[in-house]
Amino acid sequence: MIDNFGTNKKSLPIPGNITRRDFLKYSGIAVISVGACGFLTSADGAPIPISQGYLLVDTKKCQGCLTCMLSCSLVHEGKENLSLSRIQVLQNPFEKYPDDIRQIQCRQCPIPACMLACDTGALHVDTANGNVRLVDYSKCNGCLKCIAACPYTPGRALWNFKAGHAQKCDLCVATPYWNEKGGPGGKQACVTFCPLKAIQFTSTLPAQGAPDGYTVNLRDSAWAALGYPIK
Repeated sequence: MIDNFGTNKKSLPIPGNITRRDFLKYSGIAVISVGACGFLTSADGAPIPISQGYLLVDTKKCQGCLTCMLSCSLVHEGKENLSLSRIQVLQNPFEKYPDDIRQIQCRQCPIPACMLACDTGALHVDTANGNVRLVDYSKCNGCLKCIAACPYTPGRALWNFKAGHAQKCDLCVATPYWNEKGGPGGKQACVTFCPLKAIQFTSTLPAQGAPDGYTVNLRDSAWAALGYPIK
């Protein structure tokens, strides 16, 4: 059963060498499994360096303007196209605040199921750019296994229907249409251009397995004056 936001994704199995049960189990213990060297161990025992960057969102502050989606597609693809954005905003007109809007961003998972499902090595950890999980387009064969493997709905790995390859958030490591340094230590388009400042970058690994691990409260007293909860 999938709810209005599609938060129950039971029909798609995870291909590759890690099961959905394994993924959720490892994700749940990720915080306590990180060693001093900053590595986690995957299901097959291979070390996976943890990402040095993550996106947090304040869904209570978001107004659903879609600026983050448009700016994401613009800096990566050179055009404003919601279908090419790597971050997604879901709006449900049948719900009431604050459940009417959700921001969906890649979690840069400590043990990325999408990467483990990739047979070609296209989806990999970019150790040269803060261990961001991203796609090497030249190696992508269009099998869609990474998209099916993501345990979250909607999936954080997406299909670029224009270029014909998988894509996902790279924390703006590769933005050919934006003259800014991205990735951990740089700028991210969604963070920079959100007019409500509802997205925040952090280098700290969020709590894994927690429903609100990737959310943050960015509302101050000015928002309280408008009637928004700030606690």
